[in-house]
Amino acid sequence: MPVTFLASIPSPSSGTIDLGPLTIHMYGLMLLLAIAACLTLTGYRWVKWGGDWDLVFRVAVWGVAAGIVGARLYHDVTSWSEVPDEWWGLFAVWQGGLGVWGGILLGVLAGAWVVRRSGQSVRLFMDAVAPGLLLAQGIGRIGNWFNQELFGKPTDLPWALKIDPQHRPEGYFDHETFHPTFLYELTYDLIGVAILLWIDRRFNIRRPGLFALYVAYYCFGRFFEELLRIDPAHEYFGLRLNAWVSIVMFVLSVGFFIWWQFIRPPSGEDRPRASRVPTGPAMAIPKGRVRSGR
Repeated sequence: MPVTFLASIPSPSSGTIDLGPLTIHMYGLMLLLAIAACLTLTGYRWVKWGGDWDLVFRVAVWGVAAGIVGARLYHDVTSWSEVPDEWWGLFAVWQGGLGVWGGILLGVLAGAWVVRRSGQSVRLFMDAVAPGLLLAQGIGRIGNWFNQELFGKPTDLPWALKIDPQHRPEGYFDHETFHPTFLYELTYDLIGVAILLWIDRRFNIRRPGLFALYVAYYCFGRFFEELLRIDPAHEYFGLRLNAWVSIVMFVLSVGFFIWWQFIRPPSGEDRPRASRVPTGPAMAIPKGRVRSGR
């Protein structure tokens, strides 16, 4: 029997917009908007701390490229049954399918490499980018709304999300409305951005403590989101794979934060400062040198 509902959130009829010969994929557009938001917030914070925009842009170029590759690889490996059976299927990011864990891992590694080569503090930059990453993840979820994907279990709540029949998974064809997990994560992430910014302003966090809090906060919410989602996923001992990843990453990040902030002896590098990177061969910072201070 179909689910009855008093109200619902409509889903877009299409995930693309046609402008003459040009087709704009809204998932990709949301991805670009998420990148721009992260870049803006990170740049503002980094410049405020004494750095410059040049490094932020260079980190963005390498970090975004590596992040997209990592996110797609994670999706292809962990959700190969959802990959289109075409030669281009492994690369079809416009149809969704970006695993946040792989994206963060490769993106952070690439960004850290750029920051290290510039002579700046990797730990400081990790804390600068942490709120921006959470903001980007929230905005990126709007792309799932356009694609009518990654929604939750059936529900008749007033804010339920209406899903077209062709997008409903097997076993749920008789249900019309589902939990809008994209909206839950968007709201949760935006609240988290405000919390991280407040914590960073209120407390003297040892770098990169804020990044650890960002990972812990996201993983805590992602675990409960995984309990709602009904899209195909590998399960182990009754939990989806990403629920287990959330548990492991939450424990590791909380453990690291407690040790780093309260157990590890303090050092002079716990609160490094950013600095502008001089331009020109005569003023180049030697590779590997980190400028920092209290």
